[in-house]
Amino acid sequence: MDIEFDSAKDEANIAKHGISLARAAEIDLLAYVADDRFNEPRFRLYGLIDDEAYCVAGTDRDGKVRVISLRRAHAKEMRRYVP
Repeated sequence: MDIEFDSAKDEANIAKHGISLARAAEIDLLAYVADDRFNEPRFRLYGLIDDEAYCVAGTDRDGKVRVISLRRAHAKEMRRYVP
């Protein structure tokens, strides 16, 4: 997956969630969920990184995934969105 992200946002994500946004490129995708709560089309990706469940919030920018956040996925989310 071809990704991009803001370096300041990456630092904030590392401080808050303990993982770099760069790791989003490694996600083994299990589910895609559209998110229409914002002014731009966004989505959440659920999948595995190092055999742990993660959620990527992102948007499409010129054919790349613009990563907004990356965090551990909650068990409830995985049950709801992952078949």
